[in-house]
Amino acid sequence: MTVRINLALQGGGAHGAFTWGVLDRLLEEKGIEVSGITGTSAGALNGAAFKSGMVRDGRAGAKASLDRLWARMGAVGDMRFTHWLTRFDAVAWAGVLEASMPFSPLESLSQVISPYHYGPFYRNPLREVVEQFNFAEVRAGDGPELFICATCVRTGKIRIFEGEEIGTDAILASACLPDLFQAVEIEDPETGRMEAYWDGGYTGNPALFPLFREALPGDVVIVNINPLEREEIPRTPQQIRNRVNEISFNSSLLRELRAINFVQRLLADGTLQQGRMKQVRVHMIGDDDLMTQLSVTTKLIPVPQILARLKQAGRDAADGFLERDRDSLGVRSSADLPAMFG
Repeated sequence: MTVRINLALQGGGAHGAFTWGVLDRLLEEKGIEVSGITGTSAGALNGAAFKSGMVRDGRAGAKASLDRLWARMGAVGDMRFTHWLTRFDAVAWAGVLEASMPFSPLESLSQVISPYHYGPFYRNPLREVVEQFNFAEVRAGDGPELFICATCVRTGKIRIFEGEEIGTDAILASACLPDLFQAVEIEDPETGRMEAYWDGGYTGNPALFPLFREALPGDVVIVNINPLEREEIPRTPQQIRNRVNEISFNSSLLRELRAINFVQRLLADGTLQQGRMKQVRVHMIGDDDLMTQLSVTTKLIPVPQILARLKQAGRDAADGFLERDRDSLGVRSSADLPAMFG
């Protein structure tokens, strides 16, 4: 029997290679069909690659499309420094880079120099990666529905791009960290006004509400690449900035999960009549043990060795989820929201 699910793909820079591994493994499960995808930043790139490949050649096409995406990502140089340490594994990179001379001065420099100071020399290194998508496939009516999240700079509100609205600029907007990239300007079809957009993680990492449509299934599988909890108190400047980044980019997701938990409680105790609100079953795939050993530094550096390590970690995490919670799909939530918000 085939179970239909939705995917919610978080952003997190190069750590999105973890999601690559998760999707690669889920595509091998013939009994699981992906009906909807919501994605932010790296999650938006993964979602676009997944859908494009599915439309072109089914599951094999999606696998190949994701492989091509991350091969391109591994060839992209960071705007602030070059790839200068390739012998370390992912965990070693985090510690070495936080204390490194090449990284620290440039990190400090980013606090006083705007992306707009580059003038005519400015370029968004992701543009040439995103432009290689076949947007006829990404926008197609076939395959899973795709929703891309970005943040409107003027209003501070989330904007969801879908269907014909999805293009190179929409995905670049979803991945636009304002201290690294210039805002991406896109016309608002309702007002005709050009609006500037920043990373969708500020308002939805990713947004879950697009998946609550009646035609989509009730199961939402969140691929989590930003740790929700860290046991140790951050003490160094780098650790503090890293934790602030994680909290900021998890806050919108936690708000939506809290709302889902509230509705589930009302449905369970009869306060809310069944059928008045959609029953959402929440599942999560992540590897907090690994991600808590990494930091914002490894998010910024798409080194092939790190990407390969993260992909394997994603496959392993998906294996664990399928072994532990496969039977929950279509039946109940496997994420313990009452414990999370108790």
